[in-house]
Amino acid sequence: MSLDTDDPAFEPAATATDLPTLLDAVERWIRYDVDDDDKAELSRLAQQTSSERPSTREHAVALLRDRFAGPLQFGTAGLRGAMAPGPNRMNRAVVTTAASGLGTYLTSVLGRGVAARVVIGYDARDRSSTFATDTAAVLTAAGHEVLLLPSALPTPVLSFAVRHLDADAGVMVTASHNPAQDNGYKVYLGGRVVTDAGQGAQIVPPHDARIAEAIAAAGPPSGVPRVESGWRVLGREVVDAYVASVHDLAERAGTSTGPTERAALRVVTTSLHGVGGRVLARVLADAGFTRVLPVEEQLDPDPAFPTVRFPNPEEPGAIDMAVALAEAHADVVIANDPDADRCAVAVYDPSHGTHQGAETARSHGWRMLHGDEVGALLGREAVRRIARGDVPAPDGSGTGPVVASSVVSSRVLSSIAVRYGVGHATTLTGFKWIARTPGLVFGYEEALGYCVDPARVRDKDGLSTAVLVALLAAREKAAGRTLVDALDDVARENGLFVTDQLSVRFDDLSRIPDTMARLRTAPPRTLAGAGVAEVLDLSDGVDGLPPTDGIVLLGADDTRVVVRPSGTEPKVKCYLEVVEPVAPDASAIDVGRLRVAAHKKLDRIKADLRTALGL
Repeated sequence: MSLDTDDPAFEPAATATDLPTLLDAVERWIRYDVDDDDKAELSRLAQQTSSERPSTREHAVALLRDRFAGPLQFGTAGLRGAMAPGPNRMNRAVVTTAASGLGTYLTSVLGRGVAARVVIGYDARDRSSTFATDTAAVLTAAGHEVLLLPSALPTPVLSFAVRHLDADAGVMVTASHNPAQDNGYKVYLGGRVVTDAGQGAQIVPPHDARIAEAIAAAGPPSGVPRVESGWRVLGREVVDAYVASVHDLAERAGTSTGPTERAALRVVTTSLHGVGGRVLARVLADAGFTRVLPVEEQLDPDPAFPTVRFPNPEEPGAIDMAVALAEAHADVVIANDPDADRCAVAVYDPSHGTHQGAETARSHGWRMLHGDEVGALLGREAVRRIARGDVPAPDGSGTGPVVASSVVSSRVLSSIAVRYGVGHATTLTGFKWIARTPGLVFGYEEALGYCVDPARVRDKDGLSTAVLVALLAAREKAAGRTLVDALDDVARENGLFVTDQLSVRFDDLSRIPDTMARLRTAPPRTLAGAGVAEVLDLSDGVDGLPPTDGIVLLGADDTRVVVRPSGTEPKVKCYLEVVEPVAPDASAIDVGRLRVAAHKKLDRIKADLRTALGL
């Protein structure tokens, strides 16, 4: 079949406002689809549009309009969306053209006849292994060298493999922490394609736009060349190499803990039905942590995620089973999201106990640390190592070692870095930006993401992070302290930075730009009673950052709010931060009281923002 790139089935279908035009687009898509089940589903929906039952007819039309509203957009987050047939969904046809576009782009960079080396990984979601195999079949047919990971594995293993194997590109099929019906497609570039500090990181402009152009020109998916074999399935040695790298990181970080201190720490873990559980157990055991208790119900991969509404540690209730288990059996809880690139930490904090109503682990004081709190603890350790001269710049760029955090994360890491005379960089949101910071030693983002070994994994890594958190917790326990005590130390040195988030999910995506426009034209004048001293529009570019869609509100009392649309979900996110001075000799009780007061202030700021956003 010829690659008819002018076929209207592969033009955005948003103009199909009348039913006959929509059904024509559906018929053409069925003709060129590559999956028989998807074809059958679309045929069934098309037939239902003429049903005598109004509810059946209206439901079918609504589904088809949504699935044919336009092509699923490829951008700096790659692809992500619900799995279903049609151009606006994740399916084999869309993945086939995405793989074709990536292969064409790699050829355009390296030259005809030059094979790019591409590593492909996948998680345990429905269709992930199929999408990975489709990608391997298309890229191999395009003349590239394809290496497929041996099984469903965490994203950090794929990120590691890109650099470890000197690959020119990497593909990870995963929707990370999205709901069960979603899947996604992350692209990394390295080797001969990206040779600067971003080697091995996720794509950024202009790579994303050029790949998108190649995808648009790929033609009908059924006409994309593919083969049935020719790629190489890697053995477990790539996993072994990753585990060995985490062990080496643990030994270098050390945090002054020996086998006795590590063996004394009691850890509860959960992988939230994802692919991280077995690898997490290995890296913790290799680092000397022998008292590790997983939440068995959530240990093995299950694409239905049966015990959680959203498989995201940030979502309310997601780690309740782990926290309940920890109350009687652990010093710390460590949770990964389903692809294990994020790490959540829960601890016992007496200042958070309520003891009201039904008694639970949470009412007794167990709480999840905010991502900024974990970032402060890990960042402080990294900054101290840099200040001691223990950490050279990992990328050979000639830039001194630096730490980095995104513009929506707390300002606490910058404060810590200034205190120790270490460089700090503020980046745009996302590890595609954080991880390509020249001289990076440590980078983090408040959404539970931490880049702790950028020389090997130029992305967030929830498994390496888990080991470093366990090392810190073991050191504190050996001294009769907890991670909360370590956070109190950070507050005494830098002031108390307390953060929270207001996240609003939209069913109607058109409301997101309207909400941002409303905030730009009528920002709040006060936040929790303090005047708003400055309003910054990130779309104009601020402090040397490239333009991005976002608004920053700076209060006269040093309160800060950043509002931006999510890059991967239909949400507007508001990142809130209050700062309180803390005396160097403040007691733990004093700091705890300040922390509680700061959270009450954050609640008042949330109320002000809801009003400003028209919610």
